[in-house]
Amino acid sequence: MTPADLLKNGLNQLDIDYSESQINSFMIYLSELKKWNSTYNITALKTDKDIVIKHFLDSLLYLKAMPNRNIKLADIGSGGGFPGIPIKIMLPHIELTLIEPSRKKVSFLRNIVRKTGLSEITVLQKRMEQLDDTFNKHFDLIVSRATFSIREFLDLACPFVNDSGRLVISKGPKAEDELKQISRTAGISPVENTMLFKLPYANAVRHIIILKC
Repeated sequence: MTPADLLKNGLNQLDIDYSESQINSFMIYLSELKKWNSTYNITALKTDKDIVIKHFLDSLLYLKAMPNRNIKLADIGSGGGFPGIPIKIMLPHIELTLIEPSRKKVSFLRNIVRKTGLSEITVLQKRMEQLDDTFNKHFDLIVSRATFSIREFLDLACPFVNDSGRLVISKGPKAEDELKQISRTAGISPVENTMLFKLPYANAVRHIIILKC
């Protein structure tokens, strides 16, 4: 099965609509990621199959938590662009900010933006805590696949979402233990919703957790 067919079948399993131009953008992304990976080690995943499943499809689970409107979205610790760029490919109307401290990964992200022709994307070489006051309450939604605990994610990101904004994070099978701990220590639970998905082609589950600040 080609990488494009693998992606299409995975999207069908997740009931996510797509166009051929979006699939083409993902194939450009795949090609550039492998090219840069050989020199700069952008990701530990090397094969087409692993990248399609564990980066592209895993990132696209976040679409299940996206509001159906134009939003300002931030991706903290974006790394190779996950989940922000896959979300942007599927929702080109949103305004995306990628926040990543690594210089080589920022260079890669800017290259992907050029190669795919995506617009309304800002790439910042910063940590979230280094953002200035102009970003306070700036975003409608903040997402991350970085290795934050839920508590860390809340503490780090909440100052930068607006009053009706939300945070979305993906967690694996230990999510329930972490959620119980958060509920005990937070008093009022910050969890608005938790959705459980099986990652296509993989023996893995993902908890997509929507948090309110």
